[in-house]
Amino acid sequence: MRRYFPTHTMGRVVEAPTDADLIEAARAGDGTGLAVVLERHRAAMRAAAITILGWTPDVDDVVQDAMLGAIRGFGTLREPDAVGSWLRAITRNAARMKLRAQASRRAATLTERIADPRPSPDQILESHALRDWVWSALDELSEPLQQVVVLRYFSSAHSYSQIAEACGIPIGTVRSRLNQARAKLATTLTDTAEGRHGGTAALTARRRLAAVEVLTAAERGSFAAVLAELAAPDVQIVSPQRVRQQGREALEVIMESDLRAGVHQELTSVVAGSHVTIWECDLHSPAWDPAHCPPAVLWMLTHRGEQVAEIRLLHPVATTSDAA
Repeated sequence: MRRYFPTHTMGRVVEAPTDADLIEAARAGDGTGLAVVLERHRAAMRAAAITILGWTPDVDDVVQDAMLGAIRGFGTLREPDAVGSWLRAITRNAARMKLRAQASRRAATLTERIADPRPSPDQILESHALRDWVWSALDELSEPLQQVVVLRYFSSAHSYSQIAEACGIPIGTVRSRLNQARAKLATTLTDTAEGRHGGTAALTARRRLAAVEVLTAAERGSFAAVLAELAAPDVQIVSPQRVRQQGREALEVIMESDLRAGVHQELTSVVAGSHVTIWECDLHSPAWDPAHCPPAVLWMLTHRGEQVAEIRLLHPVATTSDAA
């Protein structure tokens, strides 16, 4: 594999590769290229954050967030020569989002809405060659850390309040776990940049197939049989009302109730990690009762080996803030 560091020939330093060279190598699957680009521009990204936030502890968090955003949005970069400007723009957006979150805790309304640069989950999983590198790093996280990261960066329930609701933890714990996860990911991504990683696409395909089978089985009246293959007998079910129940029968009751009411689920997205899978579905209310249910539902499945040990259901809502 090519290594992008200056070398010496006959006492002369060979010119370092340009950003465009490194980006081109990264697009060809060489994780080292992108790692070097991010490290090369770290100081400039930090300076961009400081111009908006000032000298605060939030600066380093914003830079880490921006780096993760750059990795996820790498496939959208059109001009490799302008990667420095692109990284600084992502950092400024992340810093402004931080300010928005802080301002929302002090006021009931916001005067400005900053666009979220995050790509969709499908883009994250399918649009660029580095997805396996990122997911290999995610799979090194513990189950609690993987839960908050997957919700934060790969689902529509990405506000702190919704993550707290989905996981059944305080918002302060969400922030703490995200900080731990970002630090671990930054280290792991750097340490594994030169490796080759695989399996994410296959895992996601298997989990997507399982989701389709479960939802299709519900429509044709064989939900219980398919659920028995997916979930452990003592699976924990947490409903959107935060009621915790044990056993597959609890989920069967919820699903059958929706079907009797004429509600149908349409799978829109699947995100898969070693410990956690997210299904997102649009909910279609019956024509005779168009306001019967919320527009969407998120399933968060926690895996123990080959079976699902916990299923949490959440109705995501559109938010204008990352905070509570």
